Formats: sequence, structure tokens, C-alpha cells
Amino acid sequence: MAEKLAKTPSYQLKVTLRGVKPPVWRRVVVPGHWHLGRVHSVLQVAMGWSNAHLHEFEVDGVRFGEPDPDWDDGRVRREATARLHEVVPDVGARMDYTYDFGDDWRHSVVVEALGEPAQRATCVAGRRACPPEDCGGAWGYAEMLAAVDDPKHPDHEEYAEWLGVFDPDAFDTAGIAGILSLIR
Repeated sequence: MAEKLAKTPSYQLKVTLRGVKPPVWRRVVVPGHWHLGRVHSVLQVAMGWSNAHLHEFEVDGVRFGEPDPDWDDGRVRREATARLHEVVPDVGARMDYTYDFGDDWRHSVVVEALGEPAQRATCVAGRRACPPEDCGGAWGYAEMLAAVDDPKHPDHEEYAEWLGVFDPDAFDTAGIAGILSLIR
């Protein structure tokens, strides 16, 4: 079985954060035999999230995550048993990834290409910085950016102090790829 999994193609995924303008997106290559828990780790690094909140994948109405024993309604399948190549088997296949159910960061994940088998993930492209954690979702992020850009905005000082140096246009493909190379 391990030999068969090692021959599974790699998956080039385009991950787009919904509801944010201008768009924030990443293009990552992930071993197709990895389970969704590892894909979650890749998405956390690639997007710039801190893995401080719950998350969930959804593919054709089937939900995958880490079922919460206090809230388990039996409808969430364990992500550690779902392999990427099994849940999105073909180019063009899509899944949704939601991170932080409070801020409700929703991502579209599309399989763009299948490639040579790989043992590690990498980031090959991306645009714009990830919104800061706990900024209130897409609506809160838009409000935050407006406040930071306008010194006369009543919340300008508060956001400027909270964010420190934050460039919403920044993205470091090589830096993200370096961190992803550590995920096994």
C-alpha cells in the first residue's frame, strides 16, 4: 500500500480566499496521497493563518474535519482518513475549506493540475497578504483596511497600533515554500 501511495500524483491546488478584494490566493503543490489533515497544515502555512481556530473541508456536501466530541452530530468525517486523491480525484475538482467559524474564512480550493509524485508540499505562487487573525472576517478586514488607509478614520490609530507594519499587498512565495518544505 505504501508503494502505491508513493506513486500517487502530486496535486496543484489554487486556493482563493472568498469575499476579499483584491483577491488573496495561493497556488500550492501537495502530495496527492496526503490526508486532509496534512492538507489543512499546508493551507494554514500558505495562507498565513496561525491554526488557532477550528476548520472544515466540504466536498460535494460531505464534511471533513476533526469531529468535536462535545458537538459531534455524526456528519463530520475524520479528515485523517480522507486522502486528497480520493476526495478530489480529477483536474477541475473543487472543495471548500472553512477556517475559524467565528470569522468564517471561506476558501475555494480547485485542482488545477496533476503532476509527478511528490513527498513534500510547496508554494509556487500567490497574491496579497493573508488578513490578520480575528479581524472579523471579510467584512471586518475591509473595514480594517479602510481605517488604516485613512488617518482621519476614527479607528485608524487603534488598527495601526494593532497591526504594526502590515502590507496587504505583500506575499513571499519563497518564504512560504521554505516553511512548507518542513511539513512531512
